[in-house]
Amino acid sequence: MKKTSGHAQVNGINMYYEVYGKGHMPLVLIHGGGSTIQTVFSNILPYFAATHKIIAVELQAHGRTTDRDTPESFKQDASDVAGLLKYLKVNKANLLGFSDGGCTTLQLAIDNPQLINRMIVVSSNYSRAGMIPGFFEGMQNMTFDDMPQPLKDGFLAVNNDKAKLLNMYEKDRARRIAFEDFKESDIKAIKIPTLFMFGDKDVITLDEALRLKSMVNGSHLIVLPGMHGTLLGDVCTVKEGSKQPEITATLVNEFLN
Repeated sequence: MKKTSGHAQVNGINMYYEVYGKGHMPLVLIHGGGSTIQTVFSNILPYFAATHKIIAVELQAHGRTTDRDTPESFKQDASDVAGLLKYLKVNKANLLGFSDGGCTTLQLAIDNPQLINRMIVVSSNYSRAGMIPGFFEGMQNMTFDDMPQPLKDGFLAVNNDKAKLLNMYEKDRARRIAFEDFKESDIKAIKIPTLFMFGDKDVITLDEALRLKSMVNGSHLIVLPGMHGTLLGDVCTVKEGSKQPEITATLVNEFLN
């Protein structure tokens, strides 16, 4: 699968991106916490790139993107994605964000809706109440040893610096522990055509999925079998021979078309 890649100076960081495929309306892929482009999207990317121009990004402190001397925030990540689109001279795009990347996508829809044509929010919450019971207590007690090994391996495969891996883990963990609810009025003000996608055994509750769908007028909701990331073929949950990435890509492509 042919790609081009590069770094862009955006808001004081050196932001890494990859471009695949062809098409007039790019699909921007935004990974989740602890991840890289490849750990989240490697299994589904070929299905997207067959029909779309893909711009995949790595956010602050993740993979091949540098860090800044500030905590991570979804608002900053959204600003960074907007800055990258400006750098690439993209006036409007489709967005797909997974987990923390879905929160970034929601924030971008609030702050810069003119940049988004359609968006897919995968396994993301807008409220603390939307996480499964015990989630935040578990985050409080987690240590670096608890980080899934496939995510550690994926980071070190593209950035062989264990100190930067630990830094990413600590910043992601701190952001999740300090998570603050999005304003419901901001969510309800979103007018962008939206598809919400979740697993039936996700870390986001199905009640939260239904609340999001009800707040974004005209939005769609799909629930597929599996855990957090299964529907994308994420490295932590992918099963050999699974058709889930292909099925998800087919559903996403139908929504975008």
